[in-house]
Amino acid sequence: MIIKAKMERIFLGILIILFLFACSGPKKAVTVTHIDSDTIAADSVEYDLETFDNKFEVWYEMHKSPSMFRSKEYYEGWNRRYVTSWNINAISGKNNFFFEPIIGYDPNTDYGFELNHELFHYFQYVEHVLKIEIIPGGGPRTVNY
Repeated sequence: MIIKAKMERIFLGILIILFLFACSGPKKAVTVTHIDSDTIAADSVEYDLETFDNKFEVWYEMHKSPSMFRSKEYYEGWNRRYVTSWNINAISGKNNFFFEPIIGYDPNTDYGFELNHELFHYFQYVEHVLKIEIIPGGGPRTVNY
């Protein structure tokens, strides 16, 4: 009996350690990366958005209609709000399992129309498809989901 109780405690301890280990790994949802190559002109810089969500990539291809495009300034304004809220959620621990990475979006950097458009639609995807609130009260709805 004593050996069985000790074995159960050891087994339970191992399960708890494995659970904590599985939950503690870094998770990345979105990353803005700087691409600097010799094929790009010496004075130009290109950025790329990595979302690590294949479902978003398919969803984005289906919903990026040129007829619904807004101005780059529109997307930049919303992206500043979304990134600020995202980073606050990541720091505060609200839904930390989802908002873990801090998004390094610098409002003084010109990321171009394409990256701002895709990043904005990633936030739309998270709020309206995954139903995870980023901005309290939600952001704009620009496409039918």
